[in-house]
Amino acid sequence: MKFLSNVLIITGILFIGYFGYQFLSFEIGQNQTLAEAQVLIDRYQQMNGKSGGEANFQADHMDAFGTLEIPRLKKTIGIVEGADEEALAKGVGHMSQTSFPGQNEQIVLSGHRDTVFRDFGELNIGDQFVVHMPYGDYTYEIRKTEIVPEDDTSVVGKAGKEELVVSTCYPFHYVGNAPERFVAYAYPVENSKK
Repeated sequence: MKFLSNVLIITGILFIGYFGYQFLSFEIGQNQTLAEAQVLIDRYQQMNGKSGGEANFQADHMDAFGTLEIPRLKKTIGIVEGADEEALAKGVGHMSQTSFPGQNEQIVLSGHRDTVFRDFGELNIGDQFVVHMPYGDYTYEIRKTEIVPEDDTSVVGKAGKEELVVSTCYPFHYVGNAPERFVAYAYPVENSKK
């Protein structure tokens, strides 16, 4: 009996250590992404000012290139190019086949519900996202949300206008791989580009 209880204690300690390591790795990666993005934004704006550049902007896979500010949650997160697991481990991922702010088309950002979008369930219609890019800042207002199956790709496509789509896994407090996605659709606030 004592052997079994020792095994259970050791197993518990190993699990706690593993999850602690995972959490710490995510935090370090996210902080590094945010710092890299802020350096890029500051450097670009000092060299070129804030006007122009959106039409030709590109980013390579895993580049930290911007930040996503969520005023309601008092949170700013670094944006990384790519929406694969490696990119999402470092911050908010930008789906590479979609546009960037100011390019008058759909922009898709994704993040994990248990890391960067931990409090996403607190957002409401009318709340805002501010995307800080090297060439300017763009404010979007949430006008619609929906819950879709995890394999539903219909939310990604040509919008014909500027549209920010932000998604994360759902339900928010689900243990394991969540079966659905929470999707927020946000649109530019008039005269918000700085």
